[in-house]
Amino acid sequence: MTELTTGVQPTGVGGRPLSSRGLRTRRLLLEAAERAFAELGYHDASIVKITEAAGVGQGTFYLYFDGKKRIFDELVLDLNARVRRAMTEASSQGSTRAERELLGFGAFFRFTAEHPALYRIIRQAEFVSPEILQLHYERLTAGYVAGLRQAMAEGEVAQGDPEVLAWSLMGIGELVGMRWILWDSGSEMPERVFDELARILVRAIGARDLEP
Repeated sequence: MTELTTGVQPTGVGGRPLSSRGLRTRRLLLEAAERAFAELGYHDASIVKITEAAGVGQGTFYLYFDGKKRIFDELVLDLNARVRRAMTEASSQGSTRAERELLGFGAFFRFTAEHPALYRIIRQAEFVSPEILQLHYERLTAGYVAGLRQAMAEGEVAQGDPEVLAWSLMGIGELVGMRWILWDSGSEMPERVFDELARILVRAIGARDLEP
C-alpha cells in the first residue's frame, strides 16, 4: 500500500481561507468527531457532544462545517489523507517494490493500531455517506495502481492487471488488520502474523527480490 495523492488546503464554510488558529480549531473539532463517531456511532454523536469534547461553542462549529454529515465526510477524508501519508512516507524508504509494499503495510497497521476509529468510521460510511466511502477507496487505490503498473513495467512485479492487484492487496491488509488489531483492542500487529503476511504478499506480487 503506497503512493499518496495530494489533497487541498482545508477551508471554512463557504470556502473561507483559514488562519493558523482556524486550522488548529478545525483539527480539534475533527479529533473530537473521530472519538465521538467511533464511540457513540453516527446517530448518537451530536454536534453538542462534538463541540463539548473539542472545547468550543456550537456557533464556532458552524464556521467550519455546515452540519454533522459534513464533519463526518471531512473526517473520513482526513483519516484517508493521514493514513495515505503514513504509508507513503514509510514505503519511500524501500529500495525495491517488495520492500516498499511491506513498509507500506507496516505503516498501515501502525496507523490503525493508533486510530482504531478508522475501521469503525469507514464501516459507518457505508450507510451514512456511501459516496464518501467510495471516494475513500478510490483515493487509496489511485496512486497504488500507478505504482504497481510502473513496477510491472520495470519487471519488479509479475505482469497482470494492476487495478485488480491493488484492490486485492488492500482487501488482504484491511481484513488482517481487522482481525489482529481491531478485534484485539487496538494492539500492535503480532510479528508472527506480519511475517506470514509478508510471505503471502511477496508471492502475490510475484516478487523475487526479497526473502521475508
